[in-house]
Amino acid sequence: MVAVASRSFSRNATLRAELLQRYPGARFNPTDRVLRRDELVDFLRGREKAITGLETLDAAVFSAVPELRLVSKYGVGLDTIDLDAARRHGVAIRWTPGVNRQAVAELTIAMVLALSRQLVPLAREIGEGIWRQPVGRQLSSAIVGILGCGQIGQQVARICRAFGSTVLAHDIVPYDEFYRANAVTPVTLAHLLRESDFVSIHVPLNATTRNLIGARELKAMKPTAFLVNTARGGIVDEHALKQALISGEIGGAAADVFNVEPPSDRELLTLPNFVATPHIGASTSEAALAMGRAAIEGLDDPSREIALAT
Repeated sequence: MVAVASRSFSRNATLRAELLQRYPGARFNPTDRVLRRDELVDFLRGREKAITGLETLDAAVFSAVPELRLVSKYGVGLDTIDLDAARRHGVAIRWTPGVNRQAVAELTIAMVLALSRQLVPLAREIGEGIWRQPVGRQLSSAIVGILGCGQIGQQVARICRAFGSTVLAHDIVPYDEFYRANAVTPVTLAHLLRESDFVSIHVPLNATTRNLIGARELKAMKPTAFLVNTARGGIVDEHALKQALISGEIGGAAADVFNVEPPSDRELLTLPNFVATPHIGASTSEAALAMGRAAIEGLDDPSREIALAT
């Protein structure tokens, strides 16, 4: 039997119906929240397969539910799953990369445009009777730096190239064929930070990327540059970002993700040069269906299984 912990999957009538056709006894998350440790354990008990989203699956959870043999991921981030613990407990992890790339890429571009034309503060001000006409800048003449050029980063790069932007990219994986085909220039991280008018983050959160963008990296950016993070909270040092925004070290920033969600730093959230959204990168009807159907397929398709290091 299957337990669906993901709240987004559970409240989607189409996905529920499609899963129940394959697994008539499937159990769905009845709440509208992410299930935490004890509650998650109780929910998963007695089930051999699970579909999870933002739930944390660690050694304690795997130990408490030894009957759990397979987890199929709703979404693409794996930072909430302890893969080493899964291997030790014999739990297979299956996922499908790139299923939400268009949704996240479109939100990224929306944030870039909002920052470049000050859309959020101007919309607020005009409602308060303030008529201000600041000079913005066009994406068509900008240098955009893509930090992490996997499936989402590549889609952002394609859209920026369609606008006419010069696109730089930095990734530990060589995507030479993509770079050549799309006129994207691979550079070092230092070069990307120094030259870009917009820096867009699309790397996974892991031990090597946590606080990847801190005070030193922000100081290396142009004072007119903008930072956009639609990847994961924790990649950007939020305290350092707040200080950089207050001091004018960078022009502005936007984030869809935070180290702790929901975030509590009101000073950061209300800065006039900061745009925040509540982790909605994949929250489109199209992406929800794509992610959910991929998770359903993962329950029975061993080709989607992650090779866990031994």
